[in-house]
Amino acid sequence: MSAADWLLAEGRLLGSLGALIEGLGGQLRARDLPVVRLGLHMRALHPQVGGQRVLWNAGEPVAETVYGHEVAASDVFARSALAAAYATGEPVRRRLEGPLEEFDFPILHDLKAEGLTDYLVMPIRFATGETHAASWASRRPGGFTDAHLAIIKATMPALSAVVETHYVRRTMATLLDTYLGREAGRRVLNGSIRRGDGETIAAALFYCDLRGFTELSNRLERDQLLDLLDDFFGCMAGAVDHGGGEVLKFIGDAMLAIFPMRDDLDRDRACLAALGAAERALGDIDRINRERQIAGKPGITAGIGLHAGAVLYGNIGAPARLDFTVTGPAVNVVTRIESLCPVLGRPVLASARFASPCGSRLVSLGRHPLKGIEAAQEIFGLP
Repeated sequence: MSAADWLLAEGRLLGSLGALIEGLGGQLRARDLPVVRLGLHMRALHPQVGGQRVLWNAGEPVAETVYGHEVAASDVFARSALAAAYATGEPVRRRLEGPLEEFDFPILHDLKAEGLTDYLVMPIRFATGETHAASWASRRPGGFTDAHLAIIKATMPALSAVVETHYVRRTMATLLDTYLGREAGRRVLNGSIRRGDGETIAAALFYCDLRGFTELSNRLERDQLLDLLDDFFGCMAGAVDHGGGEVLKFIGDAMLAIFPMRDDLDRDRACLAALGAAERALGDIDRINRERQIAGKPGITAGIGLHAGAVLYGNIGAPARLDFTVTGPAVNVVTRIESLCPVLGRPVLASARFASPCGSRLVSLGRHPLKGIEAAQEIFGLP
């Protein structure tokens, strides 16, 4: 069985790119290919990650590294062999036994210092037209022979096909996580895609809204407004994520998130986590407002509503355009509670159902009418 056959028969079933590259390195060395370093270099479709490197060195654990967009856009990367392979779509090979002054890529000096004798970057072309790369290095005196290069070349089509499968699935998961949330994205990826698919769950609900958005949108330039929204949602979503909750959607200048409850005994944990997220978000907004004031930018004022109850968690919408979210009376209640924040002059308000597990961390503010709710509700706030 050739290395290419192994990739298509067994390698494609491995669960990670790290396991794939480690397995391929072992397969090639077992066939007397003198490769001691094998790297997989992937660009990423991700809001924070610019790319990923999976690096195998013979006899060492696989190292996986992700880097940001600033690295991919840096001058150092622009002067790399990878950038050359990406730009031309052609292999880049450099023998490392020659004079140092002949090296045109900075990394070659490091590779030579490690005792490597040959370095090869092979482009990986996807059906979508994207180009990624695999790098190969040897310590054999004289580097790779023509026979060795033929084996590498014969392996590349199978490696490209298997890597593309991993890349597509990872990209799908990233996009679903980014636009739907972790748990909602996982459910959709696992097949929950029909209208009406869903279940009733108990959850602590977190709903926040930016104050004065209409006035701000009328007087701020587009980029200034986007900057303000990014700061606001960064504080809110970051706090929810830190507390183990899940952001479900951004609605204009508002955000809805949930902290699901596993069972009735999990209610206290979920409510306390949501309250902790609200307190953390307020602290983050205070910090960001100090920075914005120094920069001469308008401050951020927000309200947060908290509630606990049963919600329908699943797909709703038109047959060909769905939204995976939560619906139900509890969602209506939490938005109505949040709307009281400016009325009561409080940044955080909660229902009695939410407040009961929180003890003295929340205090009663009396009973207040909620639009669309028949009876006045007892509302709680931070002391």
